[in-house]
Amino acid sequence: MEIRKTAVAGTLESSDAQITVEPGDNGIELTIESSVIHQYGRQIRNVALETLKRLNVENGKVTIFDKGALDCTLKARIECAVYRSNGITENLPWGGVIQ
Repeated sequence: MEIRKTAVAGTLESSDAQITVEPGDNGIELTIESSVIHQYGRQIRNVALETLKRLNVENGKVTIFDKGALDCTLKARIECAVYRSNGITENLPWGGVIQ
């Protein structure tokens, strides 16, 4: 799946994350800002890249503003932002159904 247009999912509330995806041409460009970057930065990066890989996203700019979100929240927010960037709003395969 490609990122067709800029899309956002999530909030800046505690225990959440705001994800922005934008089209790009040079692979995945990942930017992470987090209140827990020193403790969990590596895990946030791994979850983001794994989720994008499952969605078959090969190019795009992804910005994560994390406020202590759990892995499942990060996955859901990334999935939502990618779907929104493609205008997909119905019959979504949530919850790890995507392979």
